[in-house]
Amino acid sequence: MPKILSAHDAVRQYIHDGDTVTFGGFASGLMHPESILRALEERARNGEGPHGLTALYAAGQGDSDSRGLNHLGVEGLCRRVIGGHWGLSPKLGRLCAENKLAGYNLPQGVIAQLFRDIAAGKPGVITHVGLGTFVDPRLEGGKLNDAARAAGDVVKLIELEGEEKLFYPAIPIQVAILRASYADTRGNCTFQREGVYAEALAQAQAARNSGGTVIVQVERIVEYGSLDPRLVRLPGIYVDVLVEAPPEEHMQTFGTRYNPAFSGEVRVPLRSLPPLPMGERKIIARRAAMELPQDAIVNLGTGAPEKIANVAAEEGISDKMTLTVEAGSIAGVPMGGTQFGAAANSMAIIPHNVQFDFYQGGGLDVAFLGLAETAPNGDLNVSKFGTRLAGAGGFIDITQNAKKVVYCGTFTAKGLKTACEDGKLVIVQEGAKKKFVNQVEHITFSGKYAVQVKQPVLYITERAVFELRPEGVTLIEIAPGIDLQTQVLDQMEFMPKIAEDLKLMDERIFKDELMGLAEA
Repeated sequence: MPKILSAHDAVRQYIHDGDTVTFGGFASGLMHPESILRALEERARNGEGPHGLTALYAAGQGDSDSRGLNHLGVEGLCRRVIGGHWGLSPKLGRLCAENKLAGYNLPQGVIAQLFRDIAAGKPGVITHVGLGTFVDPRLEGGKLNDAARAAGDVVKLIELEGEEKLFYPAIPIQVAILRASYADTRGNCTFQREGVYAEALAQAQAARNSGGTVIVQVERIVEYGSLDPRLVRLPGIYVDVLVEAPPEEHMQTFGTRYNPAFSGEVRVPLRSLPPLPMGERKIIARRAAMELPQDAIVNLGTGAPEKIANVAAEEGISDKMTLTVEAGSIAGVPMGGTQFGAAANSMAIIPHNVQFDFYQGGGLDVAFLGLAETAPNGDLNVSKFGTRLAGAGGFIDITQNAKKVVYCGTFTAKGLKTACEDGKLVIVQEGAKKKFVNQVEHITFSGKYAVQVKQPVLYITERAVFELRPEGVTLIEIAPGIDLQTQVLDQMEFMPKIAEDLKLMDERIFKDELMGLAEA
């Protein structure tokens, strides 16, 4: 029988100095135990401990302000943080930047799978994911600061049957802090009102088999025998402590109190996605949509790539693709912002780590991700810009394994303004920051590795399209109305290769009327 405690009592009794603690949830507060995290922060700020924790998590939960893993942003609370994403928890990132904890960034999918291997008593995860990126020990080994470099390695380069692999060693877990919808008095937990399942089951098993404690925040505790066993996703044999949370600390996402369409309890009528106004994002999305194969299984990143769904709806080709989100949803309409990770009207929701099994095995036909710093050899950085720490999230897991990768983004940043006139692109105001640079600050995507495994890679912008070839980033298309020298080459820090058959981008992309992609 699990104990039923307040959040403060659970923290006081079960989290001790130096413990390794894993936190459940995904990005925008999905499956995140906010009440327990708040209690942990309050005790730490009051000088009541604990101190020197190692925090281990896959998808960084936060609201870019004070909720989620931002509660860990108390000096002395954590000595080491190993996470898949940092961008939504700036308070934690600030301590990393100030060298007040040892910070590590590993691929989100690898960490999600690591919990399963810890649970199974395996030595760790052996995979190709991360080779050639900043996670590779030959580069930075996932270390984000001097404190991490002093603290030591969390990933090793090995050779297995003549091939290079990365080995991510198992880390015993003393405490797992998770969340569920309902629990009965014997600790059996359901996820029926959650928008994702995250990797909560694997985390609970990992803590249990490490001799640790599993604390679960729930919306309501009910009598044993009243829950449908088919809905129980976290058996009570793994659960030590239950914490019943107030509604304001058990929101479905940080932007939604509760939406049954996110948890698959209902299907709601959705208005057609509105047509995008003509502009650089629509131009990019239109050109990217031309890369959709029939019946494609797709992952869309945030920002410019997510607008591909709008273009597909407008052109009547939404049935050409099945959208998936790394959090676990299959089909439906993925959400963004403070609801990112959820999807309305999904056909299925699977665990986070299981979704990454499919991704890492090459299940995605095409992945559309954001374009930031890009180097001559195709390297891309989306994870670290000076003191601004975003982290890789699932970017490495996805981009190294999709059958095809298409990067989407504006050619320059900070102030770019464009217009379209008579099927031609006009640069009204050039962006102040160049994206195509001599060297990226952080290698989140390795062009060398992509060439080695013969992965097709495109870089689509509003004025030019590039392809990664063995000789490097190669210009293959230019927008009508754009001057090659002054508006492309002069806005790059390096001279790209230029295809002998350099083409104009399709003029239909730059006109208001439909492109007719459904007829192609």
